[in-house]
Amino acid sequence: MTEQHDTMMYPTIEELLGRTDSKFRLVTLGALRACQINSYFGQLGEGLGAMVPPQVLTMSRKPLSIAFEEIAVDKIIAVDPPEVSEEEVLPDTLIPTGDADLGGDDLDSADQGEADLDSAS
Repeated sequence: MTEQHDTMMYPTIEELLGRTDSKFRLVTLGALRACQINSYFGQLGEGLGAMVPPQVLTMSRKPLSIAFEEIAVDKIIAVDPPEVSEEEVLPDTLIPTGDADLGGDDLDSADQGEADLDSAS
């Protein structure tokens, strides 16, 4: 009887891709959760307790491996952010209207400045 050895990567990529709808979402979700886990381990001695600890028992020490294990057992699930309308993103005061006052005097003085630079060389 042969022993089944763990692969180099556990959980497998195929298993993880089955938990998300795209490779991009898997990478983004894993990276964000790994950053949270890293922050959690970084603040352990300070007693802050603001970060969520790892949600699985694991022998892994690397935050990304822990994050992938959490995704594999459905402890971490990707959700879409709420929809934001354009009016909420950009207020009317920041949208250019095309009514800029570019008087001829300003353009003439700019052309004069360029002529002075050309004659100086």
